[in-house]
Amino acid sequence: MKLKKTFLLAAILWGYHAYAQTKCPVIPMPASATTVDDATVAIDKKLQTRLGAKAGTNAAGYLKTEVAKITTLPDAGKKAPAVILSIAKLENTNPEYYELQVTDKAINITANTDKGLFNGVVTLLQLIRNEAGQLHHWTIKDAPQYGWRGFMLDESRHFFGKQKVKSLLDWMAYYKLNKFHWHLTDEPGWRIEIKQYPKLTSIGGIGNYTDPKAPATFYTQADVKEIVRYAAERNIDVIPEIDMPGHATAANNAYPEYSGGGSKGHPEFTFNPGKEATYSYLTNILREVNQLFPAHMIHLGGDEVSYGNEKWSSNKDIQALMQREHLANLKEVELYFMQRMSDSLYKLNSKMLAWDEMAEVSLPKDKTIIYWWRHDKPNTLKMALEKGYTTVICPRLPLYFDFVQDSAHKHGRKWSKLYNPVESVYRFSPLTLLPADVSPSLVAGMQANLWTETVSDTKRLDYLLFPRICALAEICWTAPEKKNEADFMQRLQPQLKLFEAAGLYYYDPFQPNLHPEPVPKKKTISDYKD
Repeated sequence: MKLKKTFLLAAILWGYHAYAQTKCPVIPMPASATTVDDATVAIDKKLQTRLGAKAGTNAAGYLKTEVAKITTLPDAGKKAPAVILSIAKLENTNPEYYELQVTDKAINITANTDKGLFNGVVTLLQLIRNEAGQLHHWTIKDAPQYGWRGFMLDESRHFFGKQKVKSLLDWMAYYKLNKFHWHLTDEPGWRIEIKQYPKLTSIGGIGNYTDPKAPATFYTQADVKEIVRYAAERNIDVIPEIDMPGHATAANNAYPEYSGGGSKGHPEFTFNPGKEATYSYLTNILREVNQLFPAHMIHLGGDEVSYGNEKWSSNKDIQALMQREHLANLKEVELYFMQRMSDSLYKLNSKMLAWDEMAEVSLPKDKTIIYWWRHDKPNTLKMALEKGYTTVICPRLPLYFDFVQDSAHKHGRKWSKLYNPVESVYRFSPLTLLPADVSPSLVAGMQANLWTETVSDTKRLDYLLFPRICALAEICWTAPEKKNEADFMQRLQPQLKLFEAAGLYYYDPFQPNLHPEPVPKKKTISDYKD
């Protein structure tokens, strides 16, 4: 009897060991991932890729580049099976769907589109890394829960530069995030070259959130094209934000003739909605911007205008506008302005994106996307969805990554003592917020936003983004019923080794004191005068 128990225990332990070894290590977790046995096939640096029917070269090129970076793979060894990339009409019609199958003879990745092939290649790369080049015989069938899987970086308040942005795009691609929202203009600085208005960068590019006299920093149009091309190679759309009618201080420092004034705390904060030349000026800017971004989606902001529109009440141009257009108050002036600028974008064949304050405007539903960010205003989300607007979910709690991620952290934001640990990010689902009579299909997806008032260098940027980027990726991709927090935290641990190897200064939720919280620079006294 004792011997039987020993054999039974051994069998259980062997079975658990086999299961543990073949548990899918990928982030985000695929919809379906199984292995037929415990056999493996060896991969080396000479991994060959063949293009099957209708497949483009993008995914293959990315695979070759990324495999070359995996230094732990042998230079040669047992001949590895080739990777075959094919486009076919599959039963699951999701454009990002893919199927991956590993055998001794071949690694087949088949998808409906090149985007699906890219997703399959990313999964393969993660398997190669996590299984140290000894791949199990995986059969994976996978598609994302949401088509919009985004990350926003604010570079007006602090500027990080081309190489850092490319690095962030690399990590986004590795976790299948596909929308990079680039906040390029705001109060502290204007960060994109507009050739028709050079002072926007030569003057508006001066300063940042902590030092208003810092030398001008910005992206040339050549830089932008390079970054957009780099992102496209990684299946990422880049969406610029040109903030209006508020958050316009940097632009107004350069061209004060279009300023609508501001307040003591927010000098020259607004553009002037009552001046006809303002609309021509901003439309010219948007025309240049739109030519640089092939996604043809531009975010116009539209938020927090009341922070600095107090001079609108005494501005003769604006008062005349109100009388002429029968606008009852300053809120209606704001909405009138956004309606006109939206029309300018539509004529450029671009969609208009805006923060949730603009849910009040009546705009074409097929050309407008609303970002719901005010977690304390669920009725605004309800309004946007009931009006039929496609909506991106990005609430402060838990998707603002400038919020701290540990109770001991002192230098980021909190909301009534609440903050955003990686576990809170992982537990979030927008489905719990939807009104019963609204179609879930109106939710495009989710996005994390990183505002940079407290992020004065790349060290702190990394600390706030990693590892929460992994939780973000999984809640965007993986259906709620497939999520498992304990399993996710187990899969997260190997990612920390990747962050370490890449030289990132990350937060470790398993050893919170491993990397102390970086302290941001102190803000210098501004010499702005209103």
